[in-house]
Amino acid sequence: MKPAFRRVWGLLYRHLALYRRSWPRLLELAYWPVLQMCIWGFTARFLAQRIAAAPGGSIHAAALAGAALLGGVLLWEVALRSQMGVAIAFMEEIWSRNLGHVFVSPLRPWELVGALLGVSLARMLAGVLPAIGVAYLLYAFNLFALGPVVVLFFANLMMMGWAVALGVISLILRHGAGAEALAWSVLFGLTPFAAVFYPVAVLPAPMRALAFMVPASHVFEGMRAALISGVTRWDQLGLAFGLNLVWIAAATALFAYQFREARRRGALLGIGE
Repeated sequence: MKPAFRRVWGLLYRHLALYRRSWPRLLELAYWPVLQMCIWGFTARFLAQRIAAAPGGSIHAAALAGAALLGGVLLWEVALRSQMGVAIAFMEEIWSRNLGHVFVSPLRPWELVGALLGVSLARMLAGVLPAIGVAYLLYAFNLFALGPVVVLFFANLMMMGWAVALGVISLILRHGAGAEALAWSVLFGLTPFAAVFYPVAVLPAPMRALAFMVPASHVFEGMRAALISGVTRWDQLGLAFGLNLVWIAAATALFAYQFREARRRGALLGIGE
């Protein structure tokens, strides 16, 4: 086993071990995604019944509207859980006052990031897969019926979540504990521009221009096209992937700069105090 991989695995295993012996932590991973699915699922069922019962209403149109809402909820959880997985795993090191000890070891910054991404992937799957199961059991909605393109939707949303998380970590390195609340809030601020529950076309023109700069908006436009017409919008997926590369490059550069500055100031030992 290569030394770099061993260091990444060692830090990854440390975080996984926290969940192995703590059922409240494991429960928390799935609690919010499943709760969101229950709330939005019943809302989608109510709206579908109203649409079908309206004069000129169509059962097929009602089913598509409900499916689009459920698909949006599930896929947005992928981005949320990916972002929170990285940010919260980093804050675990701060809360346990372990960040300084980690970097006394030969661990490099990119190895820390690699371990955090691994933790994020595990947390995301542990949270989203039960919600997908609930959607199927309660509402007969199967996200995987969209086909292999779901993997591309997941990948793009995870990349966006990781880019936002690196930005949040950079702010924590710069501003300390005062920026920790951003780990839970910053991605919610992008929800209006991500077109999770509606197409970009319904937004006012100034907001529409901003929405097209958010990778998730192209993912959800592609999801609705796949649900409604069965068409894979490769152009939207390509735009999402290109924007994600830009976001990740910018977030990585910001993280590298703030990490160097925190090390220069000696702030790695004092963050969170």
